[in-house]
Amino acid sequence: MSSNQEAVRTRDPDRRDRILRAAADLLADRGFHGVSMAEIGGAAGIVGSGVYRHFDSKSAVLVALLDEVMDRLLATASTAAGSGRDEGSVLADLVRGQVLFAVDDRPLLQLYQREVHNLPEADRRRLRRLQRHYVEEWVHLLLELRPDLADGTARAKVHAAIGAVQSVATYDSGLPRDEVVELLTDAAYACLGLPA
Repeated sequence: MSSNQEAVRTRDPDRRDRILRAAADLLADRGFHGVSMAEIGGAAGIVGSGVYRHFDSKSAVLVALLDEVMDRLLATASTAAGSGRDEGSVLADLVRGQVLFAVDDRPLLQLYQREVHNLPEADRRRLRRLQRHYVEEWVHLLLELRPDLADGTARAKVHAAIGAVQSVATYDSGLPRDEVVELLTDAAYACLGLPA
């Protein structure tokens, strides 16, 4: 076969992302142990062995997905905190980021809640550290806005607010998206003891 006749093999730059999107849906729906690498590949439109070009194991796929969750939330927090705006505006960005993530990326949220225990220990500890850092951003802002609160009370309120927002992962109200966003935003502010 001449070189003109040979099929030129090109890299698909979106393949890794397609694998992760397919894995997020499958793992959220059926759980870590209920999905094979071949099924992830099939859902992404590639052969199962093609997944191994990007991830050496199903655990590596899960780590990448859960890293994506924390990276996105921390990026929102970092951008908001570095904006130079007042604490109320920065907190509004954090609440909005958390709400939009919970509503628009529900499979990833479900995956994080259900499967973090299936991660290798080192990755689980690293993600927990990142999660604590994210919560600290909220606590710092809340204490600036509510200096009357004790540190422990502020932390409890932040965990309650984030938990209220993330409750959408386990319950589908069937309400329109905009209404869900408004309800979750109001719930977060109520937990924080601040006006929305």
